[in-house]
Amino acid sequence: PLVATHSNAYAISPHARNLTDRQLAAIAESDGMVGLNFAVAFLRPDGRMQADTGFDIMLRHLDHLIEHLGEDRVGLGSDFDGTTVPQVIGDAAGLPALRRAMIAHGYDAKLMTKLCHANWVNVLGRIWHD
Repeated sequence: PLVATHSNAYAISPHARNLTDRQLAAIAESDGMVGLNFAVAFLRPDGRMQADTGFDIMLRHLDHLIEHLGEDRVGLGSDFDGTTVPQVIGDAAGLPALRRAMIAHGYDAKLMTKLCHANWVNVLGRIWHD
């Protein structure tokens, strides 16, 4: 499986680091997955390094990734190692706020489990099998 541990949708933010719909299709075909990158430059359509980036753009990326990969091939990838992330998250302590935004957006408990951890465990199982 192809795994992009922390990448976003080029269709929403046309940064060379983000994945095109064709690349997403290849990842889906390989039974891989994509983790949402929290770096604001890769989230924002304008590519600006502005920490005032809100949850709305993160949810747009998640919706696009789910639409193109299916709900079993998307997760949270973060990127807390030195980049600018939305100030509404700040660091790992802000993840509950993201979870609340995802639930308010309409993601149910089953989807939340998949996006927050189960999909990562499953893809690792597909990679590291006997």
